[in-house]
Amino acid sequence: MKTGVMMFPTDKAIQPIELARACEERGFGCLWFPEHSHIPASRQTPWGGRAGAPPLPEEYWRSIDLFVALAAAAAVTTNLELGSGICLAAQRDPLWLAKEVASLDHLSNGRFKFGVGYGWNKEEMANHKLAYRDRRSVMRDNLLACKAAWTDDEFSYKGDHLEIEPSWSWPKPAQKPHPPILMGANPGSRTLADMVEYCDGWLPNAQGYDTLGKLPEIKAAFDAAGRGDVFRWGAFGVRGRKEDIERMEEAGAEWAVIGLPPAPADDILPRLDRYAELL
Repeated sequence: MKTGVMMFPTDKAIQPIELARACEERGFGCLWFPEHSHIPASRQTPWGGRAGAPPLPEEYWRSIDLFVALAAAAAVTTNLELGSGICLAAQRDPLWLAKEVASLDHLSNGRFKFGVGYGWNKEEMANHKLAYRDRRSVMRDNLLACKAAWTDDEFSYKGDHLEIEPSWSWPKPAQKPHPPILMGANPGSRTLADMVEYCDGWLPNAQGYDTLGKLPEIKAAFDAAGRGDVFRWGAFGVRGRKEDIERMEEAGAEWAVIGLPPAPADDILPRLDRYAELL
C-alpha cells in the first residue's frame, strides 16, 4: 500500500513543486490534488450539497488548475504517483480531457491515477452549460469518449450528449490500456453501475460513511460483471494515525491518502515529517 497526501494547491499554500519534492524525499508513495474551475459568488449550493453545511473554505475558489499542478509535480519527481482526487470530469471538454490525461501520463512515465467524480455545485456546473440532472450521464459519455481516444488509433464516439467523428489523438497514455479510472463517490445503485461499467476502481472519502463496510458489495459487483481482475481501491481523508493507516492496509487498499490543509511550507513540512514517521 502507498501512503500519500492530498491538498488543495492554491496561491496561498506551499507550491506543488515544493510539496512534490518534499513528499518524494520523505518516502510518500503518492500525491493527489482536487479541483474546482471556480466558485460562483452566489453560493447557492451548500458545501458538498449537504443542507446545513459549514461555510465553504476559500481553497475551493483559489485552487490551481489540477493538470498544471500535477504536471509541475511530475517534472520534479521520479517515482511519486500522482492523482486527481477528484477531477470533475462532467465539467470538462472530453477531447481536451483525454489529451490532458494522456499527456500527463506520458510525461510522467505512467504515474498518473485518474480519480473522477460527478460534482456537487449546481451553479458551477451551470456556468459550464451542464445541467445538474445530466451530470452522471455526461460524465459517462465523456469518460467513454476518453477511453476510445486513449486506446484506438482512429477513434469515434456517439452517446446521449456527445458525438465525435472519426479522429486521431496522440500521445497515448504510458499505462495500457490507460491510467486507472477511480470513482470518487459514495456508491449508491446508480453510482455502482457506473463504476462497474467504465471505471477500474474506487477512491472514496474515508470520512463521513462506512468505506470498509461498502467494500464487499463493490468487489462483488465487479466480480459479477467479470471485471474483478481490474478492481483497485484506496481512500482519501484517512486520518494520519498509525491505527487508521494499518486498518486500510489490512483491508487491501492500494492507497491511503492523508489530507493536508492548504497552508504555507512552514506549516506543511513539519506535518509531513510527522506523517513520514508512520511510513
